[in-house]
Amino acid sequence: MAQGGLNKRLISWSIDEIRQGQLWPIAISLSLIIACIFGLSALAERMEQVIVKQGKDALTADTVYITANPITDTNLQYIEASGLNSSFYTRFATMSFSDNGMQLITVKAVDDHFPLRGTLTLATDTGTQHHVKPGELWLDSRIAEQLGVTQGDVVTVGDADLTVSGVILEEPGISFNPFQQMPTAYIHQESVDETGAIQLGSRVQFRAYLTGEEAAITQLKQQIELTPSDRWRDQSSGSRTNEIFDRTTQYLSLTVAIIIIMAATTLVLTCQNYVQSRRQTVAMLKSLGASKSWLVRWLSIQTLLLVVLAIVAGLVLGVLLETLLRLPLTDLLPDPLPGYGLTPAVIAVVSSLCIGVPALGIPLYKLISVSSVEVLQSADENRGGFIYFLILVPLTPLLVVYRDNNLVWIVLAGIIGLFVVLGAISVIFTWLLSKVSLPVSMKLAVSRINRSKRHTGLQYGALGLSLMLLTTIWLVRSDLLSDWQRTLPVDAPNAFALNIGEHEKQSYLEALDGNNIQRSEAFPISRGRLTEINGEDAQLRQKQGLEQEDALTRELNFTYAETLPSYNDVIEGEWTKTNGVSVEKDVAENLNLKIGDKLGFTINGQKISANVNSIRFVEWRDMKPNFYFIFTPDVLANIPSAWLVSFRLEDKDNQLIGELSRNHPTVSLMDIRLMGEKIQGLLSQIVWSITVLAALGVLSGVLLIFTLLRLSLSQRQAEIRLYRTLGASRRRIVRTIWAEYGIMAIISGLVATLGAEVVVGSIMKFGFELPWSWHLSTWMVVPAIAFVTLALVLFSLIRQMLTTSQKQFA
Repeated sequence: MAQGGLNKRLISWSIDEIRQGQLWPIAISLSLIIACIFGLSALAERMEQVIVKQGKDALTADTVYITANPITDTNLQYIEASGLNSSFYTRFATMSFSDNGMQLITVKAVDDHFPLRGTLTLATDTGTQHHVKPGELWLDSRIAEQLGVTQGDVVTVGDADLTVSGVILEEPGISFNPFQQMPTAYIHQESVDETGAIQLGSRVQFRAYLTGEEAAITQLKQQIELTPSDRWRDQSSGSRTNEIFDRTTQYLSLTVAIIIIMAATTLVLTCQNYVQSRRQTVAMLKSLGASKSWLVRWLSIQTLLLVVLAIVAGLVLGVLLETLLRLPLTDLLPDPLPGYGLTPAVIAVVSSLCIGVPALGIPLYKLISVSSVEVLQSADENRGGFIYFLILVPLTPLLVVYRDNNLVWIVLAGIIGLFVVLGAISVIFTWLLSKVSLPVSMKLAVSRINRSKRHTGLQYGALGLSLMLLTTIWLVRSDLLSDWQRTLPVDAPNAFALNIGEHEKQSYLEALDGNNIQRSEAFPISRGRLTEINGEDAQLRQKQGLEQEDALTRELNFTYAETLPSYNDVIEGEWTKTNGVSVEKDVAENLNLKIGDKLGFTINGQKISANVNSIRFVEWRDMKPNFYFIFTPDVLANIPSAWLVSFRLEDKDNQLIGELSRNHPTVSLMDIRLMGEKIQGLLSQIVWSITVLAALGVLSGVLLIFTLLRLSLSQRQAEIRLYRTLGASRRRIVRTIWAEYGIMAIISGLVATLGAEVVVGSIMKFGFELPWSWHLSTWMVVPAIAFVTLALVLFSLIRQMLTTSQKQFA
């Protein structure tokens, strides 16, 4: 009974300690950690599902098996036995004829299940449908206009006479390579043999679209043996758009990790502040006879109550936070929203407990080890080196979860480096300041900094760390958005004219120029294959199954020019006038091509050769005419070519499109404005997502700085009382505090900006493989944020501190 009464009293004292003592800042810090991790994890979980879905919709499946040969019976059996949902697709080019004209088209033969993901919208005079049925023919609206046909008319596709069922309103998927596309027609797989268009030597692509469990997909990939003509395409390799999906996912992960780091820093410093404030209390309790076991029970009950309270409050706040974060995204997110399940709650609680074990355990152990002698005088701390092994509790899962995330390790390395740099700069700077003549207030500030180097170093490190992390979040966001803007620039070409004959080139270009259409230069186009590298079969350089090596698995578009395009950057070698070929950087790296290598090609049945004279960086996403290989004019002098030109259309130019199609019926005109709208919508959704997360990260950083400065100033209460006792005026105390923290804000801001630039540069180069440049405006903004935050803290606390000190002095 006595024991039960004692436990009740301990619980009552613990509650009083939380309510009246200094444990409540720890509870708030722990709650904020849980809320931030939960809110970010829940939103990131939803956004990742949305982004992954968008990626798979763009691919129209979870994965795609692509081959230049008919899919073998063995592989068909593997696909059927896998239990995956499947859809089969055949693509080929052929001529189409009507009573009013003819047109070279791309025929996409699909089955009843296509598409497995995304949307195919087909329009008739009476409505729409989303799947192709046997015997149907659906035409791109431009083909219908060029052939002069409407629904119900007959069009000959190859050898097949098919009745037009309607027009294509929307196709699934997003492609950044318009040069492989011609105006499209959809037919059913049952009509392929009827067309007679697929013969020995025909350029055909066969695909199997697959959706289902990841394990089944992995097993199928292991069963199907790839040939040089085969490859898999999934979300990570489907197209250049997937770089955006991958980088967005990486950014979400990086932001969550940085928020955790900042929250953990807040908790550690708050715990340290609590321990320092309670050392005298514990020493007094020991001097009154309190045993170590009693203190352990007392502090354990407080900690347990604290953790339970923080978990409940943190999860409630986390749900509210996630809801608030979604408000700006309401029009961009799908309805209904994908759920986030229990995973964010588990992540939040486990992460906070892992962080809390060393953050609370280490200082509380030191608190229990306080000697009763400290009632009379300060004593050295009992170091207890083994207790620092508690740091492994959060570090171990961090190593497991982020072992493959280079971005997080770059940030952690930046954190360590920043602490070292800040420590060195603070010591050197304050030592130099002590050697010069300064006003009294400045001397007092410098003297205090020099008097407690370890404490000052921690303050500098924590403040600089917070500034560096929030700067890193925002700069990475800005650099990513800057790169993504190149995906579809505002003035990017949105139409391409292919197969322009030599005899009509001049009139076609004059028609564009006469209507003030912004266009590129015209490029001669020939199709062929790379066959030899330094006299050896080029296929020996092929890496099976990797899409990046498809320069060897299909025919390519070749061109020649007197000079290289101005928008291609030469990174190695230089352009020559004769017997030369310039190679795109990725192809050169993948095939290990060097300057001076002799390459052999087969173009239109003719064999030619040229020496590599330069290697170019090509930004494929800018939608301009780009090529893997560009020859000097003499190399292709005897090769017949058609011409290509890109240009930008506006709504007012719709009549011009019709005129060009009628006047040049053999020219393939590709209007990709609809594709551009799809890409812009996708980018808008992703940009909003990372902007909201970045803003939250910056806000968390500013709140952390605010907390750090408040804690630091509250620890100055005893010193202010001493200054007042010694007769220091209110004005001098205020000036001294402003001088000390002003120095801290400026130095921390500048060094944190330097640290952020190094970290962001490393992230962009090694994490995202993107170019990086200095952010000059940040060098002014970050110190300004630090100083403004400092001013807010000082204005909120200094009057209260001086008033309290004055009353105690009186």
